[in-house]
Amino acid sequence: MRLKTSLLKEPKHKDLVSCVGWTTADELFSCSDDHQVMKWNPVTSETARVLQLPHGVYPLDLHWFPRAIGGKKQPQAESFVLTTSDGKFHLISKLGRVEKSVEAHCGAVLAGRWNYEGTALVTVGEDGQVKIWSKSGMLRSTLAQQATPVYSVSWAPDSDKVLYTSGQQLIIKPLQPNAKVLQWKAHDGLILKTDWNSVNDLILSAGEDCRYKVWDRFGRVLYSSQPHEYPITAIAWALDGELFAVGSFNTLRLCDKTGWSYALEKPNTGSIFAISWSIDGTQLAGACGNGQVIFAHVLEQHWEWQNFQITLIKRRTMKVRNVINDAVDLLEFRDRVIKASLNYGYLVVSTCLQCYVFSTRNWNTPLIFDLKEGTVSLILQAERHFLLVDGGGLYLYSYEGRLISSPKYPGMRTDILNALTVSLSNDTLAVKDKADEKVIYIFEALSGKPLGDGKPLTHKTEIVEIALDQKGLTSERKIAFIDKNRDLFITSVKRFGKEQKIVKIGTMVQSLAWNDSCNILCGIQDSRFTVWYYPNTVYVDKDLLPKTLYEKDASEFSKSPQIVSFVGNQVTIRRADGSLVHLHISPYPAILHGHVSSSRWQDGLRLCRFVKDQTLWACLAAMAVANKDMSTAEIAYAAIGEIDKVQYISAIKELPSKESRLAHMLLFSGNCQEAETLLLQAGLVYQAIQININLYNWERALELAVKHRTHVDTVLAYRQKFLEDFGKKETNQRFLQYAEGLEVDWNKIKAKIEMEIAKERERAAASGAGRSSVTVQQ
Repeated sequence: MRLKTSLLKEPKHKDLVSCVGWTTADELFSCSDDHQVMKWNPVTSETARVLQLPHGVYPLDLHWFPRAIGGKKQPQAESFVLTTSDGKFHLISKLGRVEKSVEAHCGAVLAGRWNYEGTALVTVGEDGQVKIWSKSGMLRSTLAQQATPVYSVSWAPDSDKVLYTSGQQLIIKPLQPNAKVLQWKAHDGLILKTDWNSVNDLILSAGEDCRYKVWDRFGRVLYSSQPHEYPITAIAWALDGELFAVGSFNTLRLCDKTGWSYALEKPNTGSIFAISWSIDGTQLAGACGNGQVIFAHVLEQHWEWQNFQITLIKRRTMKVRNVINDAVDLLEFRDRVIKASLNYGYLVVSTCLQCYVFSTRNWNTPLIFDLKEGTVSLILQAERHFLLVDGGGLYLYSYEGRLISSPKYPGMRTDILNALTVSLSNDTLAVKDKADEKVIYIFEALSGKPLGDGKPLTHKTEIVEIALDQKGLTSERKIAFIDKNRDLFITSVKRFGKEQKIVKIGTMVQSLAWNDSCNILCGIQDSRFTVWYYPNTVYVDKDLLPKTLYEKDASEFSKSPQIVSFVGNQVTIRRADGSLVHLHISPYPAILHGHVSSSRWQDGLRLCRFVKDQTLWACLAAMAVANKDMSTAEIAYAAIGEIDKVQYISAIKELPSKESRLAHMLLFSGNCQEAETLLLQAGLVYQAIQININLYNWERALELAVKHRTHVDTVLAYRQKFLEDFGKKETNQRFLQYAEGLEVDWNKIKAKIEMEIAKERERAAASGAGRSSVTVQQ
């Protein structure tokens, strides 16, 4: 990725330019110490004077009113706030009319920022005050007062806190009184600029110590740059939070959100005092010390999938290279490219007005349809369809260009969604909510309606990253997510009334990804790269999970690496310095998944015998139990030496009726409640009582016996024997009450049990299900 910069031959301003701001993707306003406000069109290179400020008034900061919230256009959207050196801020319309001027600070007003909703304005000044104003310019409160000038200010993503500078310190202060203030020393010199991104929740700071740094919201440093030659005078996030730009004397740098640098330009600009990104994130403008305004376009982004490599070579041109035969295609677009995504054999490209869908089999005839909103902030692909996210909502399209659905949820803010907080599979869409970060909304992809009973999935702590698995049946769709404590959990998406277990399968997980062709999950946990070959094991046989993992030392990836993709058996990881590392994992688990999904158990067994790998046998055992194939499960458990389970499975195979076998299979996976319900529905009351006795679940056993008026003496007899074995006395009131005047006759009880088993055998024979093999296909 690089920046293509452009400067005019002669500067339009006669003095240094102090601030710039975009209105639309093709219109920029700039203010200068020559008291002029100019309007620029970078496409046609036209400029026009909008406003002449009074002599002696020097502009310092400019910020446009937020355009639209939740898809609704703001009535005031065509105006901006301009802060000046005479202690005032001015609300100015797009046409250059000064709507209002407000006396705000003693000395210069150094910065002013609207919050994301446009309901409040914060200003900071040389007098060390931080003030909050209403959108009409009425003072609401003075948030802070300190001895040194405040040079920069930013709002938190949910507009409930303000970040400002104080010498070498950064301070985050919540708006509500008496809330805890966070303050830390960030630089060794004066801090000149800060920015806080609403999508990734990260903070940038730049200082006179010639460094720029990336922080998280708790003030932990994630990246600190090498010292530059000159103080860093400008720094700004792109709206989608993937990139940021850094400005210094004759220097413009483009960086990734993790801090490493994509490109460095050395234009002849003097110091760059302010940087502003356009709304679509494709270009930026810088306010230069020599009176110039520098424009820079982001070019040469790369997309890779299997044997295709695609590069954006110009604003409206992409180059496609097939690395197998070195064939090259050029794709031309009418408007400039904003976002693109390449996956599952399709390239989806959005420009400012249209969306193009190319098939990798034919680059000549794309499918083209018009977009409603224009600025697409995110494209996600699944095998059958893709999702576009823009300022107005979420839109799911088929690859034929048909709008499938447009899911909505209360308080939806699409401007802050990114690839970590939205996940798409063939039948499901999951979105992490911003208002309540413990909640994941899950929708049916085809109808756009909430899944199941309509209630969202709720976790006990805040969720950071979510991912849906891509393959398999809809009813078995799983979602994996990482919470704030960096624990990895997995749960089923389908929940019918009953609360689905959320199971923890990893700790200290930095990054995760599902495979595109089978349900294998990979992640980087602590200092190990881990692959969960069959994550569903946690629902089948939890003790087996550690045996189904592949682990590799991840120290070679340096600190905080990110998984970029997991396609086929290749994992691509981006290290903290920006370099890509490719890892290959064993192809056999994916082949095994393929055999099992089409019920080819013999092929699965043959594969395991050929590979002779314990991990693969453990996966096969779990898959066989999940699909209720007892014969395969028995062989696989024997291969990994779990003899107790082999014995239990062979005992299950001897059971007379299908219901009993199914119930004991459920019991094998730890689902006691479901096993009991199944037996009661089949009318096998004694068997339901017996499994509770075997689990020492005495009270439930007695409750069932009393309720169905049968085998009360059986329960009491087993209870008595149990207490005698341990030399204890009965203390439970219910058991004492039923034991009164009841003689325990073991012969009678044994005869009754024999009768029950004989009855079950007769039933099974009558229904023609008396086979000893128990391959019950789901």
